[in-house]
Amino acid sequence: MYVEIEEKSFIVSTPLTDVFAELRFFVYNKKENNYFTIQAVSTIVQSWREHPPSSYFLKIHNFSQLENSTSSSDHKYQSRLFSSGGYNWRLIVYPKGNEKDNGSGFISMYVEIDSKNLMIFTPPTEVFAELRFFVYNKKKNKYFTIQDVEVKRFNALKTVWGLPQVLPYDTFSNPEYGYIFEGDQCEFGVGVIVSPPLSNWEILSFNEKVPDPKFSWTVENFSWLKEDVQTSNSFSMGGKKWFLKLYPKGTQRAHGKYLSIFLHLADTDKPKADEKIFTQAHLRVVDPHGSNHLAHKLSLWYEESHLAWGWDQFLSLTELRKLYLDKEDTLNVEIEFQVVSATKYSPVI
Repeated sequence: MYVEIEEKSFIVSTPLTDVFAELRFFVYNKKENNYFTIQAVSTIVQSWREHPPSSYFLKIHNFSQLENSTSSSDHKYQSRLFSSGGYNWRLIVYPKGNEKDNGSGFISMYVEIDSKNLMIFTPPTEVFAELRFFVYNKKKNKYFTIQDVEVKRFNALKTVWGLPQVLPYDTFSNPEYGYIFEGDQCEFGVGVIVSPPLSNWEILSFNEKVPDPKFSWTVENFSWLKEDVQTSNSFSMGGKKWFLKLYPKGTQRAHGKYLSIFLHLADTDKPKADEKIFTQAHLRVVDPHGSNHLAHKLSLWYEESHLAWGWDQFLSLTELRKLYLDKEDTLNVEIEFQVVSATKYSPVI
């Protein structure tokens, strides 16, 4: 799997633009109802940054008293509700760690979504969010940040996500390391980035059972045709309209020695820019005397700039006159479709 950027994007400015992006690829698993993603082996990322948290900031003036006050509230402190990404959240801090989540001996931090946000719709909403937790270090004058790069799914059954082992308690509580400063102060924070609903998509399917897959075309008085090109009636296959074009004396590339035939997609079904239709079919010149039909396989994508595919040198005119014209000077052409693709696209906004 790859992602390609449109070349036009590079020439928006001078000098040419550089674009940096993080990529994550998804493959949906219907049985497990989740997405397989390609990502780093370890999903926990730690870093230092100067920029403060983007969603919520919590400053404690007396950390020791915070520890004491949480002894009667399941050893955690819950912030008031704050808004991010259109939803309400709470920051939860366990000063001595969340023992129930293997956080004993650490500072534990979590985010809880307001469950009322999940009951607005039926069925209840699911919210996907990336979480980044912050702890300020006065000595470095920077924020220690830690996050699980895996996007978290908040729903009615799972309203809380976080990290049980943000920092070792002994490291955090020792003023020499800079997390406790100016007496007994400390600062926590969180960035909640809500993933927007999926809005860009396409669903590609291949119809391998085309109803009435054959179209036959009879070209009469072939040897006396004066026009350079013959066009069949239009016909429907795979939900699209098509027609054949036949050049009795060949196109310029045939040099007057070959029959040229092309399958055209009708303008009414012309793909939009950057859309395409896959077609697989067998095009035949029928043997009027037996079963020695001459067939070529077409297996190509039709796009906005390519509405016709075929052969400049489908069959030599010498061989055609000997083997493929009946007594009435009639040429029979047949096309049989095996596959026509169909693609559904998300609305263009």
